[in-house]
Amino acid sequence: MRLEHVIASGLANPDSAVGVYAGDEESYALFAPPFDPIIADYHGFGPGGRHESDLEVARLNVPNPDPAGRHVVSTRIRVARNLCCFPLGPALSKRERRIVEATVVRALASLSGDLAGNYYPLYEMDPATKERLIADHFLFKEGDRFLEAAGLNRDWPDARGIFHNPSKTFLVWVNEEDQLRIISMEPGAELQRVFARLARALAELERRLTFAYSERLGYLTSCPTNLGTAMRASVHIRLPGLAADEARLKALAAKHGLQVRGTHGEHSQSEGAVYDVSNKRRLGITEVEAVRQLAEGVAALIAAEQRI
Repeated sequence: MRLEHVIASGLANPDSAVGVYAGDEESYALFAPPFDPIIADYHGFGPGGRHESDLEVARLNVPNPDPAGRHVVSTRIRVARNLCCFPLGPALSKRERRIVEATVVRALASLSGDLAGNYYPLYEMDPATKERLIADHFLFKEGDRFLEAAGLNRDWPDARGIFHNPSKTFLVWVNEEDQLRIISMEPGAELQRVFARLARALAELERRLTFAYSERLGYLTSCPTNLGTAMRASVHIRLPGLAADEARLKALAAKHGLQVRGTHGEHSQSEGAVYDVSNKRRLGITEVEAVRQLAEGVAALIAAEQRI
């Protein structure tokens, strides 16, 4: 992968927050001059750092930050994963993408209990089902200009799809920005339960799949903001009082290492004073620490909201 491909998304979209994408593990070493400063700025993680992972549920032990259910609409924890020995999405060929899909679907078919479900290829999905899943925040979609410029929408919708259990509390996106987006979610603010489901699913999948991992950078992803845990732990939270002063809301969230987005995520606006609040840092922090940070930050936001 050449430098022009790495920076293509940022060149096409000057309003990009980051604008660079890696095509493989070697990209992070070969193009260290642009990547390392971005990684240091976003994660506070220097070139000499070493990432550590911790998915031990017993070490989390966080209470529900909204037991009355007045503010938190839902909780969602997802991780990105890519298969070892394959290029990352921006450099993945059509043939390789199909091999990834077949490999992942075979592994998903072996899941049992509450993790068991079905895989739905995008090219077979009828428009009504697709729009319903997108509206319910379950399905990714084509058209993101940042991913398009990075080459991540090539051959759409070939070899892409979604797996989910009947209750839609466990989902896997196949071949979106990364080869897998593994998601645990449910209504309310039971972060411990959502994390436990995700950790159990990862343990099952890791018996059948080998994920790309670096001792320095953790789980490898196409966008450097997702390196490390590759985890985004988030809640949809209703904050009508704080919504009157979004600058204050974002400053309070940042104090707890969280970032605030609109109801539909990045590049969207809040609807009905509902915000997407999640951990910002992923590298140099463990999964347990990230979820604990989210729980503490959400509790602080709720306390501020109640004072208003």
